[in-house]
Amino acid sequence: MPHILSARSLETAQTLVRMNTVSANSNLELIDFLRDRLAALGVRSRLTYNADRTKANLFATLGEGRPSGIIVSGHTDTVPWDGQDWSVDPLSAMVQHWPVEGGGPVPVGRVAELAALGSPRLYGRGAADMKGFIAVALANAEHFLESDSPFAVHFAFSYDEEVGCFGVRELIADMKAQAIRPVACIIGEPTSMVPAIAHKGVYRYRCCVRGKEAHSSLTPQSVNAIEMAARVVGKVRDMAEGFEQHEPRYDGFDVPFSTASVGQFHGGIADNVVPRDAEFRYEFRNLPTADAQQMQKEVRAYASRLEEPMKKVAPDTGFQFETICEVPSFLGSAKDPITRLAQRLAGEDRTTLVAFGTEAGLFKGAGIPTIVCGPGSITQAHQPDEFVTLEQLARCEAFLQGLARTQSLD
Repeated sequence: MPHILSARSLETAQTLVRMNTVSANSNLELIDFLRDRLAALGVRSRLTYNADRTKANLFATLGEGRPSGIIVSGHTDTVPWDGQDWSVDPLSAMVQHWPVEGGGPVPVGRVAELAALGSPRLYGRGAADMKGFIAVALANAEHFLESDSPFAVHFAFSYDEEVGCFGVRELIADMKAQAIRPVACIIGEPTSMVPAIAHKGVYRYRCCVRGKEAHSSLTPQSVNAIEMAARVVGKVRDMAEGFEQHEPRYDGFDVPFSTASVGQFHGGIADNVVPRDAEFRYEFRNLPTADAQQMQKEVRAYASRLEEPMKKVAPDTGFQFETICEVPSFLGSAKDPITRLAQRLAGEDRTTLVAFGTEAGLFKGAGIPTIVCGPGSITQAHQPDEFVTLEQLARCEAFLQGLARTQSLD
């Protein structure tokens, strides 16, 4: 018989979705809510803050004193919705059954009654990515506390994942400082409850070019920053074509090779002024088998070769590079015990690969076997009218309740 989502999980998910935790904002309202709910159960939380203490990670252990622990991890920030065409308030946390006569909200008590028409949906920014998962974990905290499992469960909820996985680095460092050594990590990003064992990395950079301005009739006396920038942009494009033509394929990814692209370009002030400044941003999305940092070294080396003739015209010309974010790729294995456990808990005999980045590579880099598995689909995340079905949240709830009963990873 299908698992029916508990009213507590749904109510908690709605509460979290109604909090505006876009990455540009503070997440402390949500963190305080999680901390207070856990404190009411007698669970202490450790908070690690950003530099100005406007954001925090939360780490809490449920089942303290047990010989080993499994991390249940999620990020609390969301992407913005500016300019998107939403048909509902992004913070409404509305539950709708679609299609249903007249549309409109569905009372929680009618969820089971209407299940035959297809699962109702919880709408709102972060419903799928990934407040639904965090809410279900919190709503089922008592199961972890009352369990006779030998595993404690560590809640690890971070800030600023969406802008570069910045918060989780502080969380992992604090965990290491406290000598906490989890045996595994489950990250609840939206995978439709199919365990994901790999994703690409996301490495983004800014390049600022300083040239020498002059009247456009005197170009030999100038260094055109846009033209120099364009040469490096061309290098990034050449690398992208090289990946597509020559890189060994990694079957299972939508795009089975590494990619490179330029996302922004700015420069120039007038048609008749040789531009002094130009700036562009670019990214690499590398396969788990490819080295993104080596890709960046190749770009920098190319730019360095361009600088010699530039500096003959003006010594202060050149290129400056800035790292925007470096999110490492993730590569697990279908043979890992945490993967097999996730398959059993999810009722899935398959695994998948995902195109989007997560914090998984950072946890695995800290020596923690990791799997990505959570409710909802990435095709709904970041979109207008983002949603997660209650059926997916119910499957997540059954998964986590099964985790509370787990006696062994094998």
